[in-house]
Amino acid sequence: MTRLETEIAVVGAGVVGLAIAHRLARAGHEVLLIDPEPPGSGASYGNAGTIADYAVMPVGTPDVLRALPTLLFDRNSPLALRRSAIPALAPWLLRFLRQSLPGAAMRNAAVLARLLADACPRWIALADEIGGSAILQHRGCLYLYETEAAYRQADADMAVRRALGITVELIGPADLAGMEPGLPPVAGGAAFFPRAVFLNDPGRMVGLLAEAAVTAGAGVLRARAGRLLRHGNGVTLEGDGAAGPFHLQARRVVIAAGAHSRALARAAGDRVPLDTERGYHLEWDMAQPRLSRPSCPTARGFYLCPMAGRLRVAGTVELGGLRAPPSPHRLARLEAGARAIFPDLPAPDRSWMGFRPSIPDSLPVIGPSVAGAEVIHAYGHGHIGLTLAPVTAALVEGWVTGRPAEGFAALLPGRF
Repeated sequence: MTRLETEIAVVGAGVVGLAIAHRLARAGHEVLLIDPEPPGSGASYGNAGTIADYAVMPVGTPDVLRALPTLLFDRNSPLALRRSAIPALAPWLLRFLRQSLPGAAMRNAAVLARLLADACPRWIALADEIGGSAILQHRGCLYLYETEAAYRQADADMAVRRALGITVELIGPADLAGMEPGLPPVAGGAAFFPRAVFLNDPGRMVGLLAEAAVTAGAGVLRARAGRLLRHGNGVTLEGDGAAGPFHLQARRVVIAAGAHSRALARAAGDRVPLDTERGYHLEWDMAQPRLSRPSCPTARGFYLCPMAGRLRVAGTVELGGLRAPPSPHRLARLEAGARAIFPDLPAPDRSWMGFRPSIPDSLPVIGPSVAGAEVIHAYGHGHIGLTLAPVTAALVEGWVTGRPAEGFAALLPGRF
């Protein structure tokens, strides 16, 4: 058994864990990243690349609540439920129903708006620091409305977002065609979020972040942390890796393992209602990916993403846990939706499925354990983990240094 010691162990080397490790190591802390997979794998690679500072609406809203039976049990819905997972998901779904009521949904939206307020500036600064500025595109993002009725109904949604500080413009079909000439005509129009930025190669950006974290002094242990124990001098982590079992003594542990965080959270003394959304993407290799900015046909629940050298179609939500294999039907639905926009697409060049950590109130869990600050939580970001990585890193650093940011009590694990 390998025996190790460190000041701060960060469990999870996705984009959130890497951003935390980079920030803490740069500040002079001794940091060890622990993950069985290479840094930046999983959802940190397979996402839509959007730094979605406009994503202030929680997943659970009164509109979603009204449509929930259809959404969950229609196989073609953007939000689907794997039926074999229903018994395990029942407690999560009950909490989700309560968080979808009007008062709860608006409280959650207000917290998200505060959390997202400086997401883009933080990403711009981080990309510049790690040599990734060329990957960060400043072209905004589009929500596409394929019918005039959907475009008219968008007024209310955009009014709520504006009240929460989001800059958005509703544009008609002619203006949309001028912005995206490669996009076939869209009957309704679009909502344009001009301040949004996106990564045209998320995997490359996260790779640069991993390199920067190591350069700043963070170590990497390719292993799975399976056991967490508190003691008078800090925390012990035990598990298995490529080099065999390990035993690690740390003064502090940050749990940033995304969808894999629940067991460690419970071991730390916190019962967090974390479950898993399974996200999918398809890619088509092409020199010019037909669009200049991420565009979401809102009724279809996915993004058309102009990545470097390829078009990525990413999205849909399937509630179904960590163990079931990818659903061929979800991939087929993505392909059919992409062809509804671009009918001449050939067969996709590759497909992917990954896991998002989902909390019923759509708010991440960030802050110290109820049992003591030697364990800090940093997961549960749902669809906005990439967006909130540098924001989360700043919040975690505040807890590590004893100077937590004010106004984010709603993120603490004790809220459950």
